[in-house]
Amino acid sequence: MTGSEQVADVLAATAATPMTGVIKPTGAQLLAAFPARPLVASWPATEASRAEVLARVLAPPFTLENQFSQQTRRLGLLAVLSWLATQPGGNWQQRWQASGAEAHSDWHEVVTAAAGRSRSQALTGGQLPHLSPGLLVLICADVIRPSLGWLLRFAPARRNLATEMARTRDSPAFAALTELCAQARAGLQTGQQALARIAVMMAAKGGLVAELRVGDCVELLQAAAELRATSGSDAHANSPLFYQLLRAHEVLGEDAPAAIEVFSGRGQPSCEQLIDRYRIDCRPVRDVLVDYLRERQPSVDFSSLQRFAYLLGKLFWADLEAHHPRIDSLKLPRDVAAAWKQRVMTRTRTASRPGGEQITLTSTRLDGRSALSAVRAFYLNIAEWADDDPARWGPWAVRCPVSASDVSHKKDRSRRKSRMDQRTRERMPVLPALVSWVEAERTRTVDLLAAAQAAAPGGLFTTSNGPILRRAVMSTEGTGRVWAEDPGTGQRRDVTFEEHRGFWTWAMVEVLRHTGIRIEELTELSHHSLIQYRLPGTGELIPLLQIAPSKTDAERLLVISPELA
Repeated sequence: MTGSEQVADVLAATAATPMTGVIKPTGAQLLAAFPARPLVASWPATEASRAEVLARVLAPPFTLENQFSQQTRRLGLLAVLSWLATQPGGNWQQRWQASGAEAHSDWHEVVTAAAGRSRSQALTGGQLPHLSPGLLVLICADVIRPSLGWLLRFAPARRNLATEMARTRDSPAFAALTELCAQARAGLQTGQQALARIAVMMAAKGGLVAELRVGDCVELLQAAAELRATSGSDAHANSPLFYQLLRAHEVLGEDAPAAIEVFSGRGQPSCEQLIDRYRIDCRPVRDVLVDYLRERQPSVDFSSLQRFAYLLGKLFWADLEAHHPRIDSLKLPRDVAAAWKQRVMTRTRTASRPGGEQITLTSTRLDGRSALSAVRAFYLNIAEWADDDPARWGPWAVRCPVSASDVSHKKDRSRRKSRMDQRTRERMPVLPALVSWVEAERTRTVDLLAAAQAAAPGGLFTTSNGPILRRAVMSTEGTGRVWAEDPGTGQRRDVTFEEHRGFWTWAMVEVLRHTGIRIEELTELSHHSLIQYRLPGTGELIPLLQIAPSKTDAERLLVISPELA
């Protein structure tokens, strides 16, 4: 089997339903069988002096042909190296680690603070220029090696990383990997994400593509899984294509395991993990909440189960423990229950006034009635289950603190409809302006892309009533995108993406206004939603639009008007 056939098999297997009953090795087992390369404290490139580093990174292959882009890089290199030089450490890697940049939400703020500039000054134009391009060159030149977690967490650090690694460090290997993606007919975005993952491993561990190991891939996936668990971020698409590319390129060795059977996510959290998010102190109540979720789990989907855990664990019991630290029984005194119901119907947040003064704002919680309904169902279900299993549920069957009148949604439904109607009345007058704008934006972006494609790289072009732009000269070809730049400032624009966004913005607005469907229903539309119906009497074809079941859980068919068609 050829490398491209292996990659194609992975893409097909990824889309298929995963096999059940297959015991897959864990990350620890894989690392024991396939150790990752260790992190080292020093290497020649990071021990170089400032003059040696500048002489190397300001020469080919790190330089760019475009003088504006090269000037941007030069300014960024000088700024980053000057900042790192002020940090303690014997080499550039130690200085990077000592700076604390990876622990900060935005490393740019660390540099601007070290330069004596406040955040407000940075936002008004005082920020040090071109830091990310400068850091990118230092990473590709192997002067510093950021951690895997930081590279996955901080998206600007990954921007253009694969392109620059391919251009400056290992061009033949990246060309072969790109060819494998093309032969396997992988999508543009999927292939770029796979190459970006490979570049991230090279940036964190150093070396060429041929030096990557199975253990490096396992460490990358573990770091991505930890990031998803802590922040909810996707941290790159969860695709095994990058691993299979390396395997097909014969980098990982003949004993490398198959990607599909090895690399899997942690899956959905258990009922215990859902409740333990809210750090409930009373162990007996925590256990009964877990048992309740486990009892409800077979009959609800995971989103509903998460919602129950949030309403019962956080809004109900965690709130009670915050205001009554020693509470240990579901039998609530009337004053405690009344105070909780008052709190759950409101939301408190802290805001800052223009002068910096902190104020507390209280507003009505729109879904407060849902919390009351969940707690009432919790108590009534336990009382019902106690008849069937008194040993398990009997000790917890107590009076429900939420009455039937507390969970009446009649007024809430009226208020919600009133808010919806008011939003409609406010937005209807500006609908013609919105339609006109998206149509004009679509036309503008189409003309801009056509003009850019007609221009030669480095040539000037313009559109009617548009600025004069220059088609960017790209260091690598085959990305499928057309870039333009301002001749005066050198700022680049992705005109391919602008046309893509302009078209789909126009399409979504038109579909929504002609059909009246919900945004969730719009996202489910595809070419399969278009249906033809032939009238029995006349034989006339009627185009129909099939709306998948959504909020009402009922399928609908809409006649397609000529404007919508």
